Amino acid sequence: MKIKDTLHLGHTDFPMRGSLPKTEPVREKQWADDKVYEQRLELNKNKPHFNLHDGPPYANGNIHIGHAMNKISKDIIVRYKNMTGYYAPYVPGWDTHGLPIEQQLTKAGHDRKAMAKADWRRLAHDYALKQVDMQRRDFKRLGVLGDWDHPYLTLHPEFEAAQIRVFGAMAGKGYIYRGLKPVYWSWSSESALAEAEIEYHDLESTSLFYANRVKDGKGILDRNTYLVVWTTTPFTVTASRGITLGPDFDYVLVKAANDDRKFVVAKALLEENAKRFGWQDYKVLATYKGMDLDKITVEHPWDPDVTELVMNADHVTLDAGTGLVHTAPGFGEDDYNVGMKYGIEVAMTVDEKGYLMASAGPDFQGKFYDDVAPIVIDKLKAAGLWLATEKIVHSYPFDWRTKKPIIWRAVPQWFVSIEPFRKQILDQIENVTFYPDWGKVRLYNMIKDRGDWVISRQRVWGVPLPIFYAEDKTPIVDEKLIDHVADLFAKYGSTYWFEHTAKELLPDGYTNPHSPHGEFTKEEDIMDVWFDSGSSWAGVMQQRDNLDYPADVYLEGADQFRGWFNSNIITSVAVNGIAPYKSVIAQGFVFDDKGQKMSKSLGNIISPNEIADQMGIEIIRLWVMSIDSSEDVHVSRGILKQVSESYRKIRNTMRFLLANTEDFDAKKDRVPFEKRAAVDKWMTVKLNQFVKDWHEKMQRYDFYDLFKQLINFVSTDLSAFYLDVAKDIVYIDEADSAERRSMQTVFYETAVTLTKLLTPFLPHTAEEIWENLQEPETYAYLSEAPEFQPIAEADSLLTDWQTFFDFRDQVNKELENAREKSLIGKSAEAALTVVLTKEQADTFAKLGLDLRKLLMVSQLTQSQGSETSVQVAHASGAVDPRDRLFHDDIGADQKFPMFSKKNAEIVEHDFPTLTAADLED
Repeated sequence: MKIKDTLHLGHTDFPMRGSLPKTEPVREKQWADDKVYEQRLELNKNKPHFNLHDGPPYANGNIHIGHAMNKISKDIIVRYKNMTGYYAPYVPGWDTHGLPIEQQLTKAGHDRKAMAKADWRRLAHDYALKQVDMQRRDFKRLGVLGDWDHPYLTLHPEFEAAQIRVFGAMAGKGYIYRGLKPVYWSWSSESALAEAEIEYHDLESTSLFYANRVKDGKGILDRNTYLVVWTTTPFTVTASRGITLGPDFDYVLVKAANDDRKFVVAKALLEENAKRFGWQDYKVLATYKGMDLDKITVEHPWDPDVTELVMNADHVTLDAGTGLVHTAPGFGEDDYNVGMKYGIEVAMTVDEKGYLMASAGPDFQGKFYDDVAPIVIDKLKAAGLWLATEKIVHSYPFDWRTKKPIIWRAVPQWFVSIEPFRKQILDQIENVTFYPDWGKVRLYNMIKDRGDWVISRQRVWGVPLPIFYAEDKTPIVDEKLIDHVADLFAKYGSTYWFEHTAKELLPDGYTNPHSPHGEFTKEEDIMDVWFDSGSSWAGVMQQRDNLDYPADVYLEGADQFRGWFNSNIITSVAVNGIAPYKSVIAQGFVFDDKGQKMSKSLGNIISPNEIADQMGIEIIRLWVMSIDSSEDVHVSRGILKQVSESYRKIRNTMRFLLANTEDFDAKKDRVPFEKRAAVDKWMTVKLNQFVKDWHEKMQRYDFYDLFKQLINFVSTDLSAFYLDVAKDIVYIDEADSAERRSMQTVFYETAVTLTKLLTPFLPHTAEEIWENLQEPETYAYLSEAPEFQPIAEADSLLTDWQTFFDFRDQVNKELENAREKSLIGKSAEAALTVVLTKEQADTFAKLGLDLRKLLMVSQLTQSQGSETSVQVAHASGAVDPRDRLFHDDIGADQKFPMFSKKNAEIVEHDFPTLTAADLED
């Protein structure tokens, strides 16, 4: 008979390696076939509700690793809530309108301008649905459960109708208006953009210094005086209508020896500009405040029909330039505001494609705005007004989709006026909980400082602005009419707007005093897509009976403080006076391991689909758990390989627990807490504390701390101590001995508890483990999460055990010293002689500890003294092949070889926490 046949080595069908790429898709199909998501909700239907509202990803292209982090994080939360006493549905959504889809159609060879708008929209609609189907497959492959058969799409008629009603309610309160003011204009998209559609990059620009001659100096300055201005956008000089000064800044009148003219420049910038312009032996003739020069007029550099006005405003700074800012009200918000204050013309000289129009003059007409700087410089030089040209690199706004720089451009647009309800929004932000907490300050400041929201877009694929125009061009913004349009959209979809005339869209018999002949036209612009997704609280939460409004949680990337978090709270507060969310979780961006943003050009893209096929999606899910996603995070294949090592440790620990409870009947063999051995009581208390800490961290959505706690619990409390100590009991003792059953009880409870806690994070693995347990539920996800169970003696037990662990540390130090001296190899080769203090001896006796077993040495002699001491010697006798310990009663002729290469390989692949001697003959 072989020695190993006398041991209870255990067996389990739960394999060492999970073959995740093969088994995960099978398990996901099983979840779908068995309607596990629906079963869970049915179990919870009478429980309190929890609503995590899904921020809709854009329907274009396969998902990336950032999508995976986002969706897996949501799935973790929803699964956890469903297992802890809540009814927590998950309704996924998609953002399906907008420019990127139009761009894809154009790339495919379709010409928007050659097609009827309704036909173009049908192409876009079909393309969007194909993208949704593709991404849905990708998201389901992440192991995410949800109502995938009934997602919300911003192109759904019911969503569009709800959005229109939000617009109507805001219009009814006077928050919607049409105005001519500069907006972010993307010439590459031929459309206005919202602030959320802007990103900043470095841009090299031409910095131009030139002089405007005084026309009417109001008795302060004469005609031989020139105001020195500065601009970084030379093309806007074509629309310059004024010069703005800081009212409280000091300005000096300067005369240089090498120039007959006099110049005005900010005093603080005089020295650097004198050097820049080559002024020699200059003298300051007078000093003025900016307010002293208010309303002086100057000549336009080359247009004799234009007179420019000197104005005062607080936006002028002395950081660079001359302290005098050339002002074109059609090309900038600050310029526009000061221009409106002083009543000057809002001139527009650039068209929607970025080309200068006839209004710019014959020298400029038809030229691209970024190519006209040389022409401007030549005209200034011809007029003797040019002073200097420099190149500067500065942060500049770009269209986030086309990655091209934008311009500011004043064109008639539709706006949401924020000011009337700004304070309400800010007050509501104070009531929201943010994770991390700095999110509150970020969103608060963005709302506090933001201007009005431009919501019109000069595109086709989107929800049309439900506005009519009378014969005299008066806009008709009527809430009742808007509700009528909403009813049409709910029935037919928003393409109906483009298929019918204004008269057909209006209610029968509608009249308006501004249209005496009964003629009407309709708005052709569509809404900003941020108004689409920004209305999702109305289009989803208020439309579905199983969703509550406000939502408990919104979770998205930190860029959504200027996007979805922002637009949602604006519309929700505007209509209902409340924030649409009770809490907001913000996540950082995903970079590679070198800190570079992921891009195809750099070749550092990580595809979740590829990782799923190569390593398994559980590795990505564990990576999501292992990162501090409140900050920017890093990922690479190397990082994922490290995560897979953590996964292997978790999996193998669970396998060890399963294998060693193979002959344990949870109903019949369970040992109550009070009858458990001392080490098993300690492990029970540690497990219980682990459950408590787990729930506390989950309430804060702190996956990162959970991961650290999990790895520490598995590696330190379990593998490095408890399971190591356990081998001499579960392998060697009689099968049904009290000590072995006590330990198996804790093994089984630990396996069940960890499986339930891991289910939200590693659902594929958890369900695979669950099949090897004896629990009544068909799926781990249909069970309830373990709860903290107060144990009266827990604190005193942990305190007493800490006395042991302090002593163990001292012993391990001496064992290591003995190894360094080659006195012993493994701890099992050691014989200890220890002196315990009275406190230690009493504590160990009270716990009933077998120190030799817990320290995993062959022999131990103990006595009591005033100080603790430990002496190590090599154990006497020979090794018993069953327990791997030295015994004095075994003779030399009974020794067995400790290792063999074959057995070492067997053990390594089956039970990595064991040694080769476990299977030795």
